[in-house]
Amino acid sequence: MSVKMDPSLNVLGDRLEPCSSDPMTGFFRNGACDTCDADQGSHTVCAIMTAEFLAFSKYVGNDLSTPMPAYGFPGLKPGDRWCLCASRFLQAHDEGCAPKVNLAATHLRALQIVPLDVLEHYALDRA
Repeated sequence: MSVKMDPSLNVLGDRLEPCSSDPMTGFFRNGACDTCDADQGSHTVCAIMTAEFLAFSKYVGNDLSTPMPAYGFPGLKPGDRWCLCASRFLQAHDEGCAPKVNLAATHLRALQIVPLDVLEHYALDRA
């Protein structure tokens, strides 16, 4: 069974830019927030980790800060960029601890879960 990747477009309608190769991120572990129908979590939001968000994520049951060498996962620290599940980002927004977002590296499919104005509120280049 082959997986068909969605077109690599961002929420601005342009070509999807890379999110991070250190640590390597993305559903396909290609450094971009590319997605497909098999990506049940919609790992589409390119987020810049903060200590507050990492603590929140751990609290709600998704520990992103602890390394898991068996899975090749180094553990995230503040400043790392990561393709975050769109629903987790929206949950963090609702709780007041959402991280900044790189819109150019956030996949168009994120808009199925997170409204564009919410993403824009956390845009990196927003004052």
